[in-house]
Amino acid sequence: MQSLRNIARLTWKEFISLRSDTFMVIFIFYSFTFTVYSQATGVPQDLVNASIAVVDEDKSQLSHRIADALLPPLFQQPVPLEQTQIERAMNSARFTFVLDIPPDFERDVTAGRSPTVQVLVDATAMMQAGLGASYLRDIINNEIGQLAVRTRSVSVVPPSVTLQVRPAFNQGMIGSWFRGTMGMLNNITMLAVLLAGAALLREREHGTLEHLLVMPVTPIEIMLSKILANGVVIVTITAACVYVMLKGVLGVVVSGSIALFLVGTALYLFFAASLGIFLGTVARSMPQLGLMFILLVLPLNLLSGANTPVESMPEWMQNAVQVSPATHFVALTQAILFRGAGLSVVWPQFLIIFAIGGLLFAVSFARFKSFLAAQ
Repeated sequence: MQSLRNIARLTWKEFISLRSDTFMVIFIFYSFTFTVYSQATGVPQDLVNASIAVVDEDKSQLSHRIADALLPPLFQQPVPLEQTQIERAMNSARFTFVLDIPPDFERDVTAGRSPTVQVLVDATAMMQAGLGASYLRDIINNEIGQLAVRTRSVSVVPPSVTLQVRPAFNQGMIGSWFRGTMGMLNNITMLAVLLAGAALLREREHGTLEHLLVMPVTPIEIMLSKILANGVVIVTITAACVYVMLKGVLGVVVSGSIALFLVGTALYLFFAASLGIFLGTVARSMPQLGLMFILLVLPLNLLSGANTPVESMPEWMQNAVQVSPATHFVALTQAILFRGAGLSVVWPQFLIIFAIGGLLFAVSFARFKSFLAAQ
């Protein structure tokens, strides 16, 4: 009971210390509000309002229907263009796409010939270039198929197989939902490591670490109080971020249990805070902690599956990232929040995070004891 009282008092001390650090409080608030929103909406990875021009050399009903099918929010209003204006328009980066419909296009299609439609793409807009070309192909094929139905032409053969795509878990294909949630996860890792490491460095810089050493408290109580205090802060701000930013501002539809996600977050913070304390015992100043953060934590986030699927990585990398709790944290978050998974589905991720977190806690505690003994 005395040990629990010591941990509670030390935890309360960590709260008071964090409250007095105005910059850190602002940084925490900023990371779970503006940063999440800007990551979700500031760098769109979808085709939105792409600029397009149409060179209609056919002037037929089919060419007009193709131009009319280029609708927002995928494309801006198509701009009519002459053949002689294409090169200048592309060189000036006025349009991302220029659709050139050749003469006699509808007549050739009706006769069963295979006319060529030219699509010029400004590939410096890489994300829109790939998506837009695919959308244009689908739009043209769809209009040709509808022409076959209207004219009942035997020459115009519609596709024999109709592919129906049914998106699951995000029927609107809204990319900001995924980007905002993954941005929140990256910030959880970042803040958990920085807060725990900064708390230890703050003790050293303010000279209060010597005060702790003469108090009747043990190293395990000191370390647990720092992990507990930072964990409570981050879990609380994460819950607020889910309800206010994700559900309220971004309109994310959360399919699973937010409480189960927060339990997984708390378990993951056990690992991340232990890592932060380990780095805090190695670093001698905040700039050193920042450099080590870049070397360790940024690769954890980049290879966690939050930015690109793990399955798209080389096979050796897929195996290597399995030892990272960040990878399993991303997996359980996507399963719970997007697919509505319960504990019966995500318990392997919970177990792996707990095992790796426990191992790192033991290593960090050994390092922390040596660090205190050297003071």
